[in-house]
Amino acid sequence: MSTRRLYHDDAMLRRFDATVIAHITQAGKPAVILDATAFYPEAGGQLGDRGTLDGIEVLDTQEADGGTIIHVLAADAPAIGTTITGELDWARRRQHMAQHTGQHLLSGALLERAAAPTASARLGETTLTIDVQRDRIPEAELAAAEALANDLIDDDLAVRAWFPDAGELAAIKLRRDPKVDADIRVVAIGDFDFSPCGGTHCVRTSQLGAVRITGAERYKGMTRVTFTAARRGRSGLFSHDQVLRALGTQFSCAPTDVPAAIDKLRRDTEAQRTEMTALRGQLANAIIATLPGDGPVIASIPADPELLRSIGAKLVSAGRDALLCAPDDTGAAVVLFRAAGSTVDCGALWKQLAAKLGGRGGGRADRAEGRLAAPIVDWPALVSSLG
Repeated sequence: MSTRRLYHDDAMLRRFDATVIAHITQAGKPAVILDATAFYPEAGGQLGDRGTLDGIEVLDTQEADGGTIIHVLAADAPAIGTTITGELDWARRRQHMAQHTGQHLLSGALLERAAAPTASARLGETTLTIDVQRDRIPEAELAAAEALANDLIDDDLAVRAWFPDAGELAAIKLRRDPKVDADIRVVAIGDFDFSPCGGTHCVRTSQLGAVRITGAERYKGMTRVTFTAARRGRSGLFSHDQVLRALGTQFSCAPTDVPAAIDKLRRDTEAQRTEMTALRGQLANAIIATLPGDGPVIASIPADPELLRSIGAKLVSAGRDALLCAPDDTGAAVVLFRAAGSTVDCGALWKQLAAKLGGRGGGRADRAEGRLAAPIVDWPALVSSLG
């Protein structure tokens, strides 16, 4: 019970009449089979169409054995024998057509400019990918493939889809082998790319607007190329432009100068961080100079956690245990550092402190830190009480 595929004759057809010939259930939802349809079923990496049949929402379109196309509905189907009107969600179909044509175009360009034949492609709701049979493609070759694809878009090449006879098919140099033995449909992009394909496509390359490679990563010994095209690509590029312009406003520079402004900010931040580390070290030395000069240091010090760690590290370097806290109104930051040769178990001590006052943190025998949840009045007395 094969369904006549109206999109093979006219991929731009968005409204049609057909007859209901069967009712079924698909994934627990009502579904209908028509004698003909312009709805494309999910196949070949392209998602199924959506839309309406006599106003009833079509949630998905799938293909069953024998070439039957199943329309999954949001409500009960019209009666068998009824002539109904189908209407595609055209914005979705239009994007799918552009994505599929863009994939063919980019696959051909990757083969020509990067010697990377396509193994598979997935044209998803949010991500478009091509897996090519080559590992580690240089950025320059990816850029060359992208440039070629966009040059061909600018050339406004005709896109043709048809079923050639055996003689004509034998004379066509296909980019990949067909997956079927009969009724082989070929999609040609000008004289550049010829591929066996049953999907829907644009009628001219200019309808793609542009193709943009957005990423490439190693995948199962191959390279997975992520790309975008048409309305989705346009939306992404416009969004990025808005972000860049907003950053330009924040940095008081032109959008094209944002990378340089960010690099300057990074360098300034690194310089300030280096200066801050040096000042923190000087302050730590000054504080240490006020502490008793022998044995373990059990002290309460008004400091941030970074300064507290710096003091502890310097004390340990001098061969002294550092059991330090920085109290405030709601609790205290705590660092516990053990010097070489000491028998203090910092991790165990922290557990006792947390059990007594509550808090979050932890560590090992030689070092522990965290924050206690209760204010501390006498830190040396508290540590001594825990042994």
